[in-house]
Amino acid sequence: MDKGRFTLPGETGMEEVIADLVERWGVDAVRDSDGTSLSQDILDMGLQIYSTLCLVREDNEWAKQHPQYRQQIYLMSAPLIVTSKVNTIDIMADFFADQFVPNIDVDIKKYWQVVNRTTGEIVPSAHWSYAEGIVTLEQAEQFHKYTVSFLAYQIWEPVSMYNHITNNWTEEHRLPLDVRYPEAQEQVLKVLKDWLAKHPKTDIVRFTTFFYNFDLIFNKEGKEKQVNWFGYLSCVSPLALDQFEQAYGYRLTAEDFVDQGRYNTPFKNPTPRYLDWMEFNQKFIAGYAKQCVDMVHDFGKKAIMFFGDHWAGTEPYGKYFSEIGLDAVVGAAGDGVTTRMIADIPIKDTEARFYPYFFPDVFFEGGDPVGESMPIWIKCRRALMRKSVGRMGYGGYLSLAYQFPNFIDHVTEIAAQFKGIHANAEGTQPYKASFKVAILNTWGYIRSWQTHQVAHSLWNQRCYSYIGALESLAGLPFDIEFISFDDIRQHGIDPSIGVIINAGDVHTSWSGDDHWSDPKVVVTLREWVHQGGGFIGIGDPTAYEHQGGLFQLADILGVQKEMGFTASVNKPKVTPVKEHFITEDLEGDIDYGEGMTMIYQAETGAEILDVQDKSCNLAVNSVGDGRGVYIAGLPYSIQNTRLLSRAIFWAAHQENQLYSWFSVNPNVECHAYPETGRFCAVNNTAETQKTTILMENDMRLELELNGMESVWLDMNSMRAYI
Repeated sequence: MDKGRFTLPGETGMEEVIADLVERWGVDAVRDSDGTSLSQDILDMGLQIYSTLCLVREDNEWAKQHPQYRQQIYLMSAPLIVTSKVNTIDIMADFFADQFVPNIDVDIKKYWQVVNRTTGEIVPSAHWSYAEGIVTLEQAEQFHKYTVSFLAYQIWEPVSMYNHITNNWTEEHRLPLDVRYPEAQEQVLKVLKDWLAKHPKTDIVRFTTFFYNFDLIFNKEGKEKQVNWFGYLSCVSPLALDQFEQAYGYRLTAEDFVDQGRYNTPFKNPTPRYLDWMEFNQKFIAGYAKQCVDMVHDFGKKAIMFFGDHWAGTEPYGKYFSEIGLDAVVGAAGDGVTTRMIADIPIKDTEARFYPYFFPDVFFEGGDPVGESMPIWIKCRRALMRKSVGRMGYGGYLSLAYQFPNFIDHVTEIAAQFKGIHANAEGTQPYKASFKVAILNTWGYIRSWQTHQVAHSLWNQRCYSYIGALESLAGLPFDIEFISFDDIRQHGIDPSIGVIINAGDVHTSWSGDDHWSDPKVVVTLREWVHQGGGFIGIGDPTAYEHQGGLFQLADILGVQKEMGFTASVNKPKVTPVKEHFITEDLEGDIDYGEGMTMIYQAETGAEILDVQDKSCNLAVNSVGDGRGVYIAGLPYSIQNTRLLSRAIFWAAHQENQLYSWFSVNPNVECHAYPETGRFCAVNNTAETQKTTILMENDMRLELELNGMESVWLDMNSMRAYI
């Protein structure tokens, strides 16, 4: 196989295996991983050398000698119902003692808070005391609920901790340094300079990532308790709070961080104070990361960042990211959404580290890594066909993966297909619709391809009915933008946008919550649709209880949700429309995931396309010159991808565009690259599929593809390319 675009996880003792995979996979770069090293023989193979570096845990001896510079975090205790017999709270009862220890070096009456969660009031500091892990409440109200929000030191760096627990490592626990402190900054730069001098063979420094990990909190059993891949909890410290107050003119409190136990989940609309906290950290992290990257460049090496782990505050879609000066970003890709999350970053180069990770949770005797990989690759490939990353790779222990010959063969095929995309697309753009599709939520661009996720690529019952729409979009022929309500307020709606999608549960940032009570937002969107725009709502779109209704754009969606307040109002009986462009080639029942209940027809002109248990699950509506579509939920599937594609083209009044480079069989997709004169038919199943491809020039092509096969063809001669 041609050499290039493939980064392999190396490991001392696997020299012959690496040499073999250089030939079979076309490997041109090798990297170490947490827990592995590269021998001199590997370094001398003539491959690019990636070296993984996590600066905040690199110098454990210095960290042990300077415990005051450990990273910190705000935690909220388990709630206590006060009775005559109970008025004490063990603040660490729900947390992993190997991960955290309360910070009692500070004035706890200044930095900690006890909150009456029944009334929401802060308990005066004189009414509680602390000793040896226990907070005792004085003058507490009987049968009221109380919590303690306390500052804690992180005594085990969370990613290293996760890897230790997963792999049963016994090495010394690593301490995370807080580079907010000037002394720690100076030490980290010294460590980096020494490290660079000692790694002359390293071509590319792979920062994993920079300074603060996403929120990863373990419970008392050492299992995951709280995961927020987008969290900023680890950025906090007394110094950071002081500097924030100097910069913004007000002081944050413990409650600003624990947030009633929600820890500022991105699923809720952020407070102005939290947005200030995010920006405050983004500025600092970009500035200090730039110093590290500049030093790497001074040594004649490239600097790349892993999009994960200690990425808090880097925000690849944020306004300060470009200031860091990175050469590339590499991220973990477990589906089409995460692949696009990496590929769409505005940077010179990108790399996807595909799952599965070469760890014993997948690569064990009797395990099925091929079965694990196949559905992942199918989803990732769809996204790569629309926007490819520059490189691919894997992570973990090569010694584990090489014990599975069928997996080695499987990755050989993946590598060939990945490189085939680059060889045939030649850096050009694929055919796409003439209009853009915008995803509307509270966060907008900064959370591009990051909506409805707790930890990326992991299934979640609350999320799958929505993120399925993103997964479908990741491989469909549309330009996708992520816009916020503030974008609409400040700039209106860009004329290049033909369809807007709003998807999410009521009260969440993904739907929008109280943004829908703003007349500016509602009127702008309503006028835009009446003038020809298309609006698609999924789940609880435009949802905010206001002026007698939940869906604020029910007049566009054609449906409304019964919340009980209008139960006495008779609802119209509906007979589903049997034939419509959107449902034209669907078979069997539509999967709405968790779905919705009590959705009823609100506009007489609306057409209800599907009803289950008397609830409208799929509806369309024409208003003025525009169109609205309602879908009760959309988990990812091949059929739902076809449904969403049809819904978008219908909403945009562009039904005919669907049939350009169109596969009649929805199990096969077609991606055309007009500038190279080539197109690719891709089988998104493990079974043989037959299909007819409809091309722009009214030509038809009959094809049969083996399971997971992709075939590149010339647009004119229909000659196949290897």
